[in-house]
Amino acid sequence: MTRDADRFALVADIGGTNTRVALAEGLRVLPDTVRRYRNADYAGLETVLREFLAAEDDVDCWGACVAIAGPVRDGVGTMTNLDWRIDGATVARAAQAEVVSVLNDLQAQGFALEHLGTDALRPVIAGPEAGADATRLVVGAGTGFNAATVYHTRKGRLVPPAEAGHANMPVRSAADLRLAHFVETAHGFPGIEDVLAGRGVERIYAWLGHEAGDLREKRAADILAALQDGSDPRAEETARVYVRLFGSVVGNLALNTLPFGGIYLIGGVATAFAPYLERYGFADAFRDKGRFAGFMGNFGVSVVADDYAALTGCASHLEEWR
Repeated sequence: MTRDADRFALVADIGGTNTRVALAEGLRVLPDTVRRYRNADYAGLETVLREFLAAEDDVDCWGACVAIAGPVRDGVGTMTNLDWRIDGATVARAAQAEVVSVLNDLQAQGFALEHLGTDALRPVIAGPEAGADATRLVVGAGTGFNAATVYHTRKGRLVPPAEAGHANMPVRSAADLRLAHFVETAHGFPGIEDVLAGRGVERIYAWLGHEAGDLREKRAADILAALQDGSDPRAEETARVYVRLFGSVVGNLALNTLPFGGIYLIGGVATAFAPYLERYGFADAFRDKGRFAGFMGNFGVSVVADDYAALTGCASHLEEWR
């Protein structure tokens, strides 16, 4: 199929495991163009983008925006859980695009928020009505963990990057402190990502076995499967610990950023735990802030179920630049 030149933009969402690439026309991501690539099969992003464009008859795109799971500084991004370095020149060369942007993946999610339909949101904690320009917060739990704040200004949206997953995990009890000591053996530091990313689920499960004197390990996908079918009590206990820590961290982030426009949970791990957030006390942990417990009622929390949100965010960002 031949596509008109300079009509479409290339958008990509690069996670720690997979990369998704698509074409966008304005704000609309074209579903029939979305392709997924396993990162381990490629030497770098340029190879992925060239393969994608070849499959689309080498369409001439006017712009390209990629969202990466890692920090971006001065247009150069480094993947946190993948040995890829990504810069605008590389993207421009691969996509032959005139307008190019490299974003953190949570930034892209932030740019997508106002374009999500209500059917893409699953409420976790109800919040009060908020103005269209209220600050919002995106929290992502998947292969990694991060957060991004969405500000509305007179000159447009501002979504500054962050690396929230590498701050200290919260310690609320003696058990939490033991967990922190257990997970810090991997990197010498007990970060939030070490307990709330996919590998964090595995470490909580292993820690519970360590506590019980019954050392066993499982992959995150197997833990979640056992939780769903009820075949492993330790998987359920893992979920209890995970959800409590998740609620505590999201509550801390809410106090740091005051997102009166709502908090939006995204990522594969957050989505997998969505059915268990109410059961295992996410809201209680979220509000567990002492004399500010009542104040936490100012923030609504939802899970984003739109699998194309980051791609939509890339398209939205490019339209603002255009």
